[in-house]
Amino acid sequence: MLTAHRLHKRYGEQVALQALDLDIAPGQIYALLGPNGAGKTTTIQCFLGFLQPDGGQVRVDGIDPSTDPASARTRLAYIPEQVNLYGQFTGDENLHYFAELGGHRYSRREREALLADAGLQAAAFDQRVSAYSKGMRQKVGIAIALAKQARALLLDEPTSGLDPSASHEFSRLLQGMADRGVAILMATHDLFRAREVATRVGIMRGGVIRRELAPSELDARDLEAIYLEVMAA
Repeated sequence: MLTAHRLHKRYGEQVALQALDLDIAPGQIYALLGPNGAGKTTTIQCFLGFLQPDGGQVRVDGIDPSTDPASARTRLAYIPEQVNLYGQFTGDENLHYFAELGGHRYSRREREALLADAGLQAAAFDQRVSAYSKGMRQKVGIAIALAKQARALLLDEPTSGLDPSASHEFSRLLQGMADRGVAILMATHDLFRAREVATRVGIMRGGVIRRELAPSELDARDLEAIYLEVMAA
């Protein structure tokens, strides 16, 4: 669903990505771990078609987002670190707007079901988003992804600023989307959540995935030790 082959990207003299290979199938959650400047956000922006690669290929369900971004984005949902919603609208109104923008029309009852599936409490459906916490905004973002019938989900630091309870709930929601067959790519600093939810973890430094691991084979202490070893190499 999400593939990159020998992907290169430079910003002037700075190499952001070099020979990056990724292959994320439906139902898989891939966590990119690494420090700031490792290339995680650049990778996501290449999949979104926001950046043009300098070499290699990137595909979303077989579509090149650099040449056909509109078609690629119909298959994608993107949740940045700060979810961009209209603060003067309610959660339900945001969902209604963004669903229609993506070509999908839902009844009020159907939208309520989508918001509930995303974990938003019913009492918040008609509250203005300006009063929402970050976790509540993310749930509306998940509901929008469900409404778009997205086949792939891209996330950039989704648990930054969330308390442990909200982070755990968000991990549960991601697992639910993976169970629906959505391919998920998540850029994060959160080793614990990566181990908790990811099918695979790639440890990135200098635009290269230095190690790729199956978190199910490691405990949290092992993953931390490997991460620190890669960062020190």
